[in-house]
Order: sequence, then C-alpha cells, then structure tokens
Amino acid sequence: MVRGAAKAIAQERNAKKHAGKDKKSELGMGAKALKAQCEVCKQQVINYTQLVQHYESKHPKLPVPPAPE
Repeated sequence: MVRGAAKAIAQERNAKKHAGKDKKSELGMGAKALKAQCEVCKQQVINYTQLVQHYESKHPKLPVPPAPE
C-alpha cells in the first residue's frame, strides 16, 4: 500500500489550487467579521443582537450597553 507517487501528485495539485490564496488574509477575515465586544469579559460577537443575548446569558445582573449609532 505505497502511495508515494499518488501522494506527490495530490500535494502538487493541491499546491497549485491554493497558490493564489494568502493565509494571512484568510486569518484576518475572521477578525474583521467580529464587530462588537463585551466590555466585561472581552468576548467578541458579530453584531449588537448577539451582544445583548450574551449579556442576558452571561452577565444578567449588569445593564446591556446602548446600541452603537
């Protein structure tokens, strides 16, 4: 069960397929999608609605911050 040649061909094909993509830009895209942040525990969420839900579940005694304009 030797896959030497098939493995090398698959790696070469995969390298050509992903040659135009930059790994650093892909990693940065996730950080750009997170827009709101909890001031108490610094957890990042996507939007204000999820921030409200986060406050209601994780910090029920604290007031929810006002919505950004």
